[in-house]
Amino acid sequence: MSLVNMKEMLEHARKGRYAVGHFNVFNIEMLRGAVMAGEKQDSPIILAFAEVFEKLVKIEEFAPAMIAAAKAAHVPVAVHLDHSKSFGYIKRAVNAGFTSVMIDASDQAFGENVRRTKEVVGLCAPKNVTVESELGHVAGLEGYENGYAESADEYTDVREAVEFIRETGADALAVAIGTVHGVYRKEPRLNIERLEELRREVPVPLVMHGGSGLSDKDFRDAVQNGITKTNIFTDLNIAAKKCLRENCMEEEGQYLGYLDLCAKVAEAVCAEAEKKIILFGSAGKR
Repeated sequence: MSLVNMKEMLEHARKGRYAVGHFNVFNIEMLRGAVMAGEKQDSPIILAFAEVFEKLVKIEEFAPAMIAAAKAAHVPVAVHLDHSKSFGYIKRAVNAGFTSVMIDASDQAFGENVRRTKEVVGLCAPKNVTVESELGHVAGLEGYENGYAESADEYTDVREAVEFIRETGADALAVAIGTVHGVYRKEPRLNIERLEELRREVPVPLVMHGGSGLSDKDFRDAVQNGITKTNIFTDLNIAAKKCLRENCMEEEGQYLGYLDLCAKVAEAVCAEAEKKIILFGSAGKR
């Protein structure tokens, strides 16, 4: 199985009406936890690195670990760059061996979003690197578990989405249907009707960002109505932090070494990722 192209992975998901879990990772514990989850559930997964993680580790430093883990896995694994606004940074990811990238110019005018996405497709297509782009703004900050926001600023327009894919040649499209990045302050309301329209009209796999914190029903509705890739970061963070809190206390001379603590964090991340894999319907779909 090992390292694969994300485009083919998502096309299989689109035909099979399930979604592949995209798990943001920035250290070995999260990386190992995500891969273990995919293997335990016999599911394809996407390992993702966000540009904001550079404050901890450079992409050139962490990419070899991600790629090695993908190649050694017993299930299909794509290695993906999440939410980059920089052509130069995307080029670094491609040179580092990533099999897919995301150009995020969703905060720009439509024409500028098209221009930037086409530039990235021009770089990536000859190298068989999948390109994801975004149309319609999903509020909050990807890569931070405290990216608070009340609601999405706008929904993705169907006609614009069709035109966008036709003009750019992007392989996957992240759409705004009511989710936000980070932690929800109030219950989200997904626009499933808009998602159904997008699924009918847009000829590429659809991606949902801001999935952490949605109810199981929200996830099932989104996947059933066209989402083929779901981005998860906050819920993994919460699981890791909860594990640390529960295992860092010393009681009556009992002390958990750092190595064992890291192993427990990997297990906690694995358990959370497994829940998502089962929910998305990709278990057993390698």
